[in-house]
Amino acid sequence: MSAIRVVLAEDHPVTRGGIRDLLEKAVDIQVVGEAADGTEALRLVEQLAPDVLLLDMEMPGLKGLEVAQRLQLAGAAVRILALSAHNDKQYIHGLLSSGAAGYLTKEEAPQTIVNAVRGVARGEQGWVSRPVAAQMAAWTQEAAQPQGLTEREREVLKRVVEGKTNHEIGLVLGISEKTVEKHLEGVYAKLGVASRVEAAVQAVREGLV
Repeated sequence: MSAIRVVLAEDHPVTRGGIRDLLEKAVDIQVVGEAADGTEALRLVEQLAPDVLLLDMEMPGLKGLEVAQRLQLAGAAVRILALSAHNDKQYIHGLLSSGAAGYLTKEEAPQTIVNAVRGVARGEQGWVSRPVAAQMAAWTQEAAQPQGLTEREREVLKRVVEGKTNHEIGLVLGISEKTVEKHLEGVYAKLGVASRVEAAVQAVREGLV
């Protein structure tokens, strides 16, 4: 069976060298290219057509998320395994929604990284670190909880999503503009946002209306 061909994108030389040595100890994995920035990572993927791109999130120039998005748009066959020091919502959701097959933190046990490379090369999805999995479960539970919006607040929020002004919302619902503003204050407080744009985005994203 042919070796799994990996391009390693990591801007820190010492870290990159350590990961390369780790991977190449596995007889079934071959590091065919190394990139120190996002632009070079894209070039190497196009040039070498690896099976797996082990992709750091924070690199000079193009960030890891941008690299993943560009590869997804280009329809690249490479499987992306993100490797990051971060485990916040923006990074994780951004990468996984951009086609990455997994997301590991750099504190991960060496054998887990090797196993994840093998797994994503086989076509498996959802290789994530335990801390990341715990974070994702917490976010899912949090999103599932009711926001506590009243029926009237939901009606106002629905019209905000539709792009109506406070005056127009008042006319549709038969309430004063000042009452609309009062309901919007409640919506902002409960959703933890500061503007009608943020409220509309969150309402659509979380299916609140």
